[in-house]
Amino acid sequence: MSVIGILYGRIYTYEICGLNSLNSCIFYFDSLPSSLDNTQAYVENITKFYQLRVIMIFKQAKVAFIDGVRTPFAKSPGAYNKLKAYDLGREALLALKQRNPVIQTNCQQLTMGCVIHNAATSNVARESLIGAGYDLATPAFTVTQACISANRAITNTVEAIQSGSIKIAVAGGVESTSDAPVRISDNLKAILIKAQRAKGLKDYWSLFKQFKFKDLAPVAPAIAEFSTGQTMGQDADRLSARFGVSRLEQDEFALRSHQLATQAWKDGKFDEEVQTMLAAPDFTPVEQDNTFYATSSIQKLSSLKPVFVRPNGTVTAGNASPLTDGASACLLMDIDAAKVHGYQPQVVIYGYNYSAHNPDGELLLGPAFTIPRLLNEAGLSIDDISVFEIHEAFAGQVLANLKALQDKEFCMQRLGLAAAFGEIPMDKINTEGGSLSLGHPFGATGGRLLIAASRRLLASDGEYALISACAAGGQGSSILLKKITTTKPKTTPKATKKVAKRTAKKAVRKAVKKVTKKVTKKTTKTTTGKEK
Repeated sequence: MSVIGILYGRIYTYEICGLNSLNSCIFYFDSLPSSLDNTQAYVENITKFYQLRVIMIFKQAKVAFIDGVRTPFAKSPGAYNKLKAYDLGREALLALKQRNPVIQTNCQQLTMGCVIHNAATSNVARESLIGAGYDLATPAFTVTQACISANRAITNTVEAIQSGSIKIAVAGGVESTSDAPVRISDNLKAILIKAQRAKGLKDYWSLFKQFKFKDLAPVAPAIAEFSTGQTMGQDADRLSARFGVSRLEQDEFALRSHQLATQAWKDGKFDEEVQTMLAAPDFTPVEQDNTFYATSSIQKLSSLKPVFVRPNGTVTAGNASPLTDGASACLLMDIDAAKVHGYQPQVVIYGYNYSAHNPDGELLLGPAFTIPRLLNEAGLSIDDISVFEIHEAFAGQVLANLKALQDKEFCMQRLGLAAAFGEIPMDKINTEGGSLSLGHPFGATGGRLLIAASRRLLASDGEYALISACAAGGQGSSILLKKITTTKPKTTPKATKKVAKRTAKKAVRKAVKKVTKKVTKKTTKTTTGKEK
């Protein structure tokens, strides 16, 4: 690990660099011991001698987004009815490997997000990896954090690369709500468990008498929040009412999403990232997302009835994201490793932020919490961001988050800001559609957001892109991307830096020599005095 040691502090005893008017100084160490423990001991010894404070800055690896693919997203139940989650994950991983052969021999880790797990493939990342023919020596694991599971998979991978433990990895996610596990009733489950220990007809008869015909009814997966008992749709209705988002605004935003997705598909924007799927059992080719409506209109959307809060709710099937199946996979690399393998990195993961808040009333406010925090941490403002990809769980949820960022009371009370954070221009947000039109496979959406934001950023004149999403449990995520500039500056800062570096080195050597001489002289006098 390369280390730059920066020592600074108040000088109490000695004149440094011949300038005793300065109360602080800086030492640059270009070559410190390679061992972190040795480096710390080395710096501690120096700081004790010079009575300085110390900051250690470690050169952190830059993580580049290299490439990303996804399956077409399909409504559930639908085109992928006969496929399991690992089938979808396998196809996304296979497509990414075919485009990037370096993965086969150099991928050091696979991380995938997934929300609804099939017990047979609980670690769906590993099963997908094996199915895609990756090197079996590649570790793979699955993470779950509701709708930001892929986001978490991506940032976990970023952290692993930044730590230096790996250089090349794949991250993404998969979801198949068509393959959601259906449970049996608790009473029937208890009877079946006891039946395994039954020893005779008497025991079986006793168990049979406990059986009720209603126990045969399957238990559908719960869609309500475990902690609140409220569905996400109900919370979207409450959130829209709280921030004054009307039914018309929601329908107009949903229509915008479908129109932009339709146009993006026509313009070929998704041709490179979306890989054709051959859906079993008859291997029908699925080439596009089948979740957007080219013929949607405000009249059709306004005619739909509320789904969650009746009769006066505002969330409908038309302004909510559909249940969707799909998978995504992204190749991430240490920037230096990418160059070694012939890539020219263009986008790096620049930062990220996660939030958790009250699921009762703030369930879907993740972007409103994480966007300001992330931008403040990076020293950026809304104006610095050219591209926003915000997950569209519901039209009302997106619009409520945007209004929350402009709400002075919310920003002061919940974010600790002195004023409203600001308005994000709509022409920067989801300009090729979003989850309302492209679909939302829970575990895979984060990968789609990263791919879309990177592509849009490279096509723009801007420097930064940001992806953001809400999640069940009252959580949120934002990830900041930065474009790597390749144009050469007009000046020659490297030459200037070299001169400054040489000057600093000379000054440090001179100062150390002078201080050492004085210390030696003082020590000699003390010793001589003691001898006398």
